[in-house]
Amino acid sequence: MTIEHRRPLLPPDTAVAGPAATTPLLRNQDFQSLWSSRFLAGLGKESGEVAYPLLMLTLAGSAAEAGLVGAAQVATTMVAAVVGGSLADRVNRRAVLLVCDLGRLLLLLAFAGTLLSGHATAPTVIGTAVVSSAFMGVSNPVAMAAIKQLVPPAQMADAAAQNQIRFFTTTALGAPLAGFLFSLGRAYPFLAEALLYLVSGALILRIRRPMQARHEGTERMSPRGAVLGFVLLARHPILRPMLAWIVCFNLAFTQTGAFLALIATADDRGASHLVVGLTVSLAGTGGLLGALAAGVVVRQVRPSTIFLCTAWAAPVCALALLVAPGVLPLGLIVGCVFAAVPCVNAVFYSYVATSVPDRYQGRALGAVTFMSLLSQPIGILMVGLLFDLAGPTLVFLMMAVVSALAALFTLGSTMRDLPRPEDVARW
Repeated sequence: MTIEHRRPLLPPDTAVAGPAATTPLLRNQDFQSLWSSRFLAGLGKESGEVAYPLLMLTLAGSAAEAGLVGAAQVATTMVAAVVGGSLADRVNRRAVLLVCDLGRLLLLLAFAGTLLSGHATAPTVIGTAVVSSAFMGVSNPVAMAAIKQLVPPAQMADAAAQNQIRFFTTTALGAPLAGFLFSLGRAYPFLAEALLYLVSGALILRIRRPMQARHEGTERMSPRGAVLGFVLLARHPILRPMLAWIVCFNLAFTQTGAFLALIATADDRGASHLVVGLTVSLAGTGGLLGALAAGVVVRQVRPSTIFLCTAWAAPVCALALLVAPGVLPLGLIVGCVFAAVPCVNAVFYSYVATSVPDRYQGRALGAVTFMSLLSQPIGILMVGLLFDLAGPTLVFLMMAVVSALAALFTLGSTMRDLPRPEDVARW
């Protein structure tokens, strides 16, 4: 399938914005302020990924109930991302990000107060986790849509790679931070998270450039407009098969589900909270190393090779989890899978940024978030239920089988002959 015969899916923007391509990305103050803001917000979110399950295991003593929290968070994020995508294309993006950061700040201060007073219950934990995830779900597509206005097309792949560094750095740091703070007291991880959102909001105020393009005419909010992102993905000849694999891959190796499997297994084997945090951190560190190399890999390796290697490494690593001794090696093995994910994400989001106009960026990214999270609640619940039924062996076997079936999607003709993102930009 050649690029020359493909037609544009959508009309071009009526206005084009962005800093000069000659400005190095590291000196792009507006992008770096946005990046730093999302780094701090992500660090808070990732610490919560460990703090909430630890809190539920302490209060309820059940991996299934801990899994319920994770599944509820993912399901909420899915729906909120669609709303956030629609807002990103119609409402001031800066204002939306500030409201979300302030909302999480107040929510977590109140929750920490409940923990300090000793009145926290399982429903309180679930409710707090869900509302916090709603704010995160709304803000994610808004922040990602703004990148198109802050970064020129020639630097979009580098920006996507830097975003992967941010994501996996927060994963690597958030887990041990949460484990350490939780060992000091149940409320400390959430007080620290609230402080991070305060600084995140201050960084958003430092961004000088408009975070969205000016468009001719005004599109009213409507259900039809909200689903436009899904229509775009269904018509896109490259994004469509990629998402088919991503949905199935996330059923087995969603981050929350993999972390829950590691946390529950480590707890079952008598590991301390610090060791639990270190184990999850090892998995996140693998992703961080992959993120640091993503810029070079994306430029030097064919996109098809990146996807095929990632897809087929997952079931192999899942089988390795079955025979790995101790606790820390589990984090190393999961880290091998996560190491390949940043390159996949960098390529994928480069396709979205270069081929989708600004006026549709929010809805496209909201739909991408929804679809990529679609299977995650099921995967998270499966991890919790299977662990309670038969322990880690059945969990890791499920991960191997499901990820192997998902890898079959990468054998199609489109996935075996993917163009580079810069070629898709010429549609």
